Amino acid sequence: MMKVLITDDEIQIRKGLRLKVDWEEEGFQIVGEASNGQEAIDLLQSMDVDVLITDVRMPIMDGIELAKRCHKQFPTVRVIVLSGYSDFEYVRGSMKEGVKDYLLKPVAPDELIDILRIIRKDVESERRKQVESARLHQLVRTHLQEVQEQYLLHLVKEEWLEPIMVTERLRQLQIEDLAKENIRVQFVTVEIRADAGNPNRVKELWLPFLMLCKEIAKEHAGTYTFYDPSYSNMVHFLHQLDFELPNSTSILVKEIQQNINAFLGLETVIGIGNVVMGLTEFKTGYISSLLSWSQSNIGSGSQVIDWTKTNEEEFGISPDLERRITNTIENVNFKAFKENIHQVLGIAEKQSIMAFSFDANRVLFLLGSLAEKYNIKTKDIHKIMWECQQSIWELNSHRKVIEQLIQLAQLIIEKVRFARFSNGKLIIDSVRHYLELHYANEISLTLLSEIFHINTSYLSETFKNQVGQNFSDYLVNLRMEKGQQFLKDKELKIIDVANLVGFSNSGYFSTVFKKHFGQTPAEFRQTINK
Repeated sequence: MMKVLITDDEIQIRKGLRLKVDWEEEGFQIVGEASNGQEAIDLLQSMDVDVLITDVRMPIMDGIELAKRCHKQFPTVRVIVLSGYSDFEYVRGSMKEGVKDYLLKPVAPDELIDILRIIRKDVESERRKQVESARLHQLVRTHLQEVQEQYLLHLVKEEWLEPIMVTERLRQLQIEDLAKENIRVQFVTVEIRADAGNPNRVKELWLPFLMLCKEIAKEHAGTYTFYDPSYSNMVHFLHQLDFELPNSTSILVKEIQQNINAFLGLETVIGIGNVVMGLTEFKTGYISSLLSWSQSNIGSGSQVIDWTKTNEEEFGISPDLERRITNTIENVNFKAFKENIHQVLGIAEKQSIMAFSFDANRVLFLLGSLAEKYNIKTKDIHKIMWECQQSIWELNSHRKVIEQLIQLAQLIIEKVRFARFSNGKLIIDSVRHYLELHYANEISLTLLSEIFHINTSYLSETFKNQVGQNFSDYLVNLRMEKGQQFLKDKELKIIDVANLVGFSNSGYFSTVFKKHFGQTPAEFRQTINK
């Protein structure tokens, strides 16, 4: 409903206006009356008003002065002036002073309705434009945040071999604090649940939930959110611990639960992970938050499960063993993979249930990372990964988990083997997929050949044959396309955009950008603002 304020020094005129229109049917609501301009200004300061209807001649402050004041102080309010014929020229000359329209007295109901409908259409159109503008602005503003979140997911789930490259990328993404050696973090996994009688409610409120989590994270220094497509209805928080505020995670968790319940009416099941130190332990911290969550009870009630209070055991697969398992897949050695898996997980009777589940998750993440790296996440692979995750969460299916991991590895090995004998097409697709995530790093053909276990000369030749351009040109084109996206965000300086796409020097970035697009980054920004 659009809100209307009527201003006239004659009470009978005000009553008459109320009776001339079925205000509710037209989408309006009369929220107040005033007998002069000053009273109207006072009411405008204390209530929301969309339309002001005012007489011209009133004591203390007349309608034209009221329209001028309203135009300056309340520019979104539409003003309709009522006037006699003798005041017609006076009112018409004041249209530029904030008067939206005018009506001659006595006011005809159909003329009033026509003006109201025009105003309502105008306001609705403007609001749609504002919403669309806000949406586009939000899309632009969140592009950096989205790239940050994608990289956080990469850090906690996938294989990364070059710590220096990781540190540099974190700096480019303006989250370099995560690269500190002594950083202590906790991961918090948050799932939303609704009553069994309304299962669609969670789906309907997913985006508001996601946005609310991002807003909460902004209020806590050193806290970031990310979304893992492998787990529906969940958002994950990476929370830096503050030595001066030892219970900061508890404060964060309490705020998450209270806000989601208050604003969305949903319950939350929260898993708090173990405290970990340094980038190399992020994966361990993330898995521990997932395993904490997995111990929740079935049902819609809010719950908090804290890993640090339920598990004192220290465990985890060594980086060396992870590397050996990875090599068995990339060298298509299925026999060696099975031997390594049995070495890690085949001693279930000597492990706690939690230790087995933790290590099984590490292997599952590793296999998922390889499937992502080679861009081979088929429906079959997705299905087995999900089934395996379910078996891990059951906490009582050791043999079943091992069988599923072996089955998953066999599928991935077959895909990798096929990729190596596909005239290079699938390998190059995998390389391009890898570049989509790491385009800003110092990437060379030599590094890629090591990552994908391919001869450098063969990779160079195959890349050009499959893509139609050499590797260095492709990388520059990719960086320029990403640069265009970041430049749409006015909050980012050009040096920031340069860093984000892998250029340490904004001048060189501008030179390459102009050569590529025929205009400088600054000129490009001017064109998108027109």
